[in-house]
Amino acid sequence: MRIRFADLWRWEGTVDRGAYALVGLVGFAIKHNLDRIVASYVFHRPWGIFNYWVPIGEAVRISSLPSKDAAFLATMVALALPFVWVGVALTVRRLRSTGLPTPLALLFFLPVVNVLFFAILCILPARDSVLEPKIAGLPLAESSMQHILPESALGSAAISLALTIPVAWAMAVLGARVLWSYGWGLFVALPFAMGFASVLIYGGRQPRSLRSCVAVASLATLLLGLVLLALAFEGVICVLMAAPLALLLAIMGGYFGYLIQRRQRFNRSASAMLSILLVCVPGMEWLEHAAAPASSVFGVRTALEIHAPPEKVWKQVVAFAEISPPRELLFRAGIAYPIRAEIQGQGVGAERHCVFSTGAFIEPIEVWDEPRRLKFSVTSNPAPMQEWTPYHRVEPPHLHGFLVSNGGQFLLTPLPNGGTQLEGMTWYRHSLWPATYWRWWSDAIIHQIHLRVLRHIKAQTEAEGGR
Repeated sequence: MRIRFADLWRWEGTVDRGAYALVGLVGFAIKHNLDRIVASYVFHRPWGIFNYWVPIGEAVRISSLPSKDAAFLATMVALALPFVWVGVALTVRRLRSTGLPTPLALLFFLPVVNVLFFAILCILPARDSVLEPKIAGLPLAESSMQHILPESALGSAAISLALTIPVAWAMAVLGARVLWSYGWGLFVALPFAMGFASVLIYGGRQPRSLRSCVAVASLATLLLGLVLLALAFEGVICVLMAAPLALLLAIMGGYFGYLIQRRQRFNRSASAMLSILLVCVPGMEWLEHAAAPASSVFGVRTALEIHAPPEKVWKQVVAFAEISPPRELLFRAGIAYPIRAEIQGQGVGAERHCVFSTGAFIEPIEVWDEPRRLKFSVTSNPAPMQEWTPYHRVEPPHLHGFLVSNGGQFLLTPLPNGGTQLEGMTWYRHSLWPATYWRWWSDAIIHQIHLRVLRHIKAQTEAEGGR
């Protein structure tokens, strides 16, 4: 196995699995240490492996960052460009060598899934070497899967589901209940690997159609969700929230499995690929648990115009009477919603209690600028939801400490027409990854909570005579 430096940059030709694995491991080691040195000694910032799993677009554009942050991010991007070129070029050549479609190189940019993708490409033999036994007139070795899989598509699908769902359930238990990790391993690697593995087993006897492979991958994921509900592992709300991401990734994994099982005699490497999945998914869950990546702080702002001066609005902002039961489906489904607000004391140091359907937020006042601004921290958070479940109650770990409010404020701005613009702001953090996906849910929920409170304050103030 001879690798020339000039060959690393080429897009033409092919590359064998040994060279691909060696260049990948050495390249990652060089890049990680280079990034760590630049981040630590030039910009005085910590750098770890999880920094590679945070998309740039998850935060903001470089142009909107402070100058120091923009310089740091631009430097890291510039350092990554040559490694990205080499990585994509080698991946395209490796895909060409295995006979798989080269557009699959796009998986290079998908966090976590790309680790499984690289591992599989390091195992798959070249297309020509797969056909060598046939050319030589020798019988091809059969995989052990062929001895347990029936000829019929329905029977193979049943065996596939019977094998993959219990293993996937065990991996979910390991990640969430043992390691307390709700991240890339659980929400990205597991559904992708499940879709991929289910199709590999399903097509172990003979190649199956794309439609049936996608159906098996999707069905495996849906059945896993039902198993989690049936065994009191999760509630309906969280399973439904995770379902869009999980189904998409399972279908992607299933499509990748479909392409591989179409190859003649792919079974020679099927067992090794399944073994990789059994190791990689729990390994990623453990890595997240051990590294414990810091959660980011996000902010949600909601504003409403009230036909009353700030002095009258302020009284309702500090403490408001009980709000009528919610009509919104979101809250009726179990998401925690505000009921009333109480205040103990006055001014900075007073303690505000915002009572929700699952308990009370304890909010010490930090800024009391009557009637303009009320700012508070949060020292106690109730559960963010009450799960729907066929059982009396379930208590998955993510109900405690994975979605936490840091603080909030109300800003009252007088308007030229004599009214007030009332703005509610909440700062929160969550330990769920991919953060972009879960932030979409959390931002939407917090925005609805804001609207429930702001609309109540508006109605109460205007009913009391507003102006």
